[in-house]
Amino acid sequence: MDSMMAGLDPAMFAVALVVAAVAGFVKGAVGFAMPMIMISALSSFMPPEQALAGLVLPTLVTNVSQALRQGWGEAVGTTRTYWRFLTAMVVGIALSAQMMAEVPVAVLFVALGLPITAYATSQLAGVPLVLRLEHRRGAEWGLGALGGLYGGFSGVWGPPMLVYLASTGVGKVEMVRALGVAFLLGAVVLLASHLETGVMDAGTLAFSAALCVPAQMGMVAGYRAQDRLDQARFRRWTMVVLVVMGLNLLRRGLM
Repeated sequence: MDSMMAGLDPAMFAVALVVAAVAGFVKGAVGFAMPMIMISALSSFMPPEQALAGLVLPTLVTNVSQALRQGWGEAVGTTRTYWRFLTAMVVGIALSAQMMAEVPVAVLFVALGLPITAYATSQLAGVPLVLRLEHRRGAEWGLGALGGLYGGFSGVWGPPMLVYLASTGVGKVEMVRALGVAFLLGAVVLLASHLETGVMDAGTLAFSAALCVPAQMGMVAGYRAQDRLDQARFRRWTMVVLVVMGLNLLRRGLM
């Protein structure tokens, strides 16, 4: 029981469960943001490495649900469509996870937070900002690598793909499924990488497993909210959440 609670007292363990449920709800509603919410909230009362470990299994479990919501065939088709992005992301996660303790994470927070905040703010302001179709291959490789390199350190690799998908104008269902596939593959690689680095051990695995139940419960409730949002409202709320994520990255990097 003590290992499952990660050394937290009962009150703080309960807070961790609530954080997982809230993160699951937001993820179910807009298709992303679970790792960002969990790493930001959990690391406020536990070591960053332990917070990272806590989000690994909930991210893995909820993304199985998200990626396969329309069935295996659609998930496989999405994987083929975005194979460049996914390949670069997986390689980036595997590489950066090995160097977690050596690179100043604050630099990465600022470097990623600035462009994400600027992009989402411009979209909410009605400023057109899209990737040119002739540059899509380069954008997939580049943004995939950026997300992967960042993800190995922080457990958060979704924002670059979200920026790419929003820029190319995909529909709500495809966007959520593509994010689910990317997050699922990334979570598998993150788990394997940190089993090797030692971030994931018997104690942190138990803690991470305990957070899976409230995370999935929140996810199911979030699906109901997502199904009520039309395309325009979904895109607007996606950008609002992205602004919050970007500002939080800047806050953590600068403070």
